[in-house]
Amino acid sequence: MAADSTSIVATPPRTSPILMNGDDTEDGSMVEKVYKRETHQRVFVNRSLHLEKIRFFGFDMDYTLAEYKSPQYESLAFGLIVRRLVDIGYPADIRDFDYDPTFPVRGLWFDNVYGNLLKVDPFGNILVCAHGFRFLKPHEVRDLYPNKFIQLDESRIYVLNTLFNLPETYLLACMVDYFSNGTAYTRSSTGVKDGDLVMSYKSIFQDIRAAVDWVHIRGELKSKTIQNTEEYIHKDERLRVLLDRMRSHGAKTFLLTNSDYEYTNAVMSYLLDFPSETGSPPREWTSYFDYAVVDAKKPLFFGEGTLLRQVNRKTGVLRIGSHTGPLQQGHVYSGGSCDVFSEMIGARGKDVLYIGDHIFGDILKSKKIRGWRTFLQVPELSQELYVWTDKQMLFGKLQNLDVMLANLYRDLDSSTTEKPDISFVQKAIRDVTHQMDMSYGMMGSLFRSGSRQTFFASQVMRYADVYGATFLNLLHYPFTYMFRAPTILMPHEATVEHDETVGPSFVTDSPMGMRSRALSDITDIPTGPKRPKMGREDSLVPNLRAITPKKVTHYHDEDDFSESENSDKST
Repeated sequence: MAADSTSIVATPPRTSPILMNGDDTEDGSMVEKVYKRETHQRVFVNRSLHLEKIRFFGFDMDYTLAEYKSPQYESLAFGLIVRRLVDIGYPADIRDFDYDPTFPVRGLWFDNVYGNLLKVDPFGNILVCAHGFRFLKPHEVRDLYPNKFIQLDESRIYVLNTLFNLPETYLLACMVDYFSNGTAYTRSSTGVKDGDLVMSYKSIFQDIRAAVDWVHIRGELKSKTIQNTEEYIHKDERLRVLLDRMRSHGAKTFLLTNSDYEYTNAVMSYLLDFPSETGSPPREWTSYFDYAVVDAKKPLFFGEGTLLRQVNRKTGVLRIGSHTGPLQQGHVYSGGSCDVFSEMIGARGKDVLYIGDHIFGDILKSKKIRGWRTFLQVPELSQELYVWTDKQMLFGKLQNLDVMLANLYRDLDSSTTEKPDISFVQKAIRDVTHQMDMSYGMMGSLFRSGSRQTFFASQVMRYADVYGATFLNLLHYPFTYMFRAPTILMPHEATVEHDETVGPSFVTDSPMGMRSRALSDITDIPTGPKRPKMGREDSLVPNLRAITPKKVTHYHDEDDFSESENSDKST
């Protein structure tokens, strides 16, 4: 029997044992515990977002509404891509490869010059380098990449950012390893040679890219998925509950997908096909959305776009000409652009929350070009959080090693001539960090490598307003909820406790002096050469000095304030 909406999300939230900074407030009272939902139900916040201000909830389909089962779906795609490579002339031996889900991770860069998979930080510093299945040592990385650094050059680097890229990532490793270690091939730094045949790593990459596109566009991936939807697509009854709740609270919902109509219709029909509690026929999937657009061609959709055309739902054929009339519920449209679509539905930009899994096609472009608010669905977050909590002993070891390192230097300053032996601590840090990385998979965490964040993590923080393992976690929040971003601390803030004493003399002894008017008034800090005070009537300058604001003027995050407060022009 279908569960009702209350039973689906009946798990009560909890109160976290974590306290705010310090146990006591200035008046000696205890700080209340931070209230948090269960970890698996949470949405995480990069920029504050008030759900009450969202008038439109938009959804991507692939890997968002339709969550493909892993590793079954990746294994299917991997096998089809390998078969395509064999069909175009690659050795039949490569059919022996099976997809290994423990190897690839999203966000890797492929260097088509040297054939390496690179895990990099936000600035292009190389954290991990793999040539095929072999992980290069630091000196080998430096030989290829001076200072272990590489720039994001699109003619050389391909960023494997999407969940669809996982089979491709592993196949790149398989092919590079196969040709680099095959006895029939002579290896060079940029490819392999077999007699008169020369294969560069760039040509191998291009063949794999073409095979991937062929499988997705012209191959059997979609047909096999539709034939075995239960095997490859996760179906969750909570989806229909959330969609209905969004609309019942006055918001509109829309589907915006790059998939074609035939595939979209089959997948969405499967996802939202539930028996009616009243015995009436199941609802049409389009009834859960106010608007539906297929073949959107994101990220082109967020730029110049294409013609907006209506789909004949009986035949799947597009109607002739560009659609200019209003968008109607129950109809499906193809193509279009963000400008045209927004005008037709009456969206302004920040009143749209678009939910997707693609950091570039869904999140970056919708955020950067059109100002839509963004929710990034990161399915890997479930495992990331499991390791983060389950391996807390390893994180504790790292903290203890940091303490040991600090103690070795504790009583030393610039007058010291002796050099403490820190080699054993360094080795221990490397060993513990390796254990942490391997807990996530062979390429480590999606978001970090040791203490360093990855390029993928920086993209999430920069372009996703909120993110979570699944957007269905929105079920656990009221539609008036204020997602408030936590304070991001810099090292000088994170490592200096609030109860440490730093008196005004710390500032007065600095060449920069004191900038705070309140403190300069209290401590009588000189602000510059003394000049005779000039009366207001003696100067022709409109304002001799800025007036210290008495009301809120620094709007750090507009979602912290109501429209009435933002429109208040009083000083």
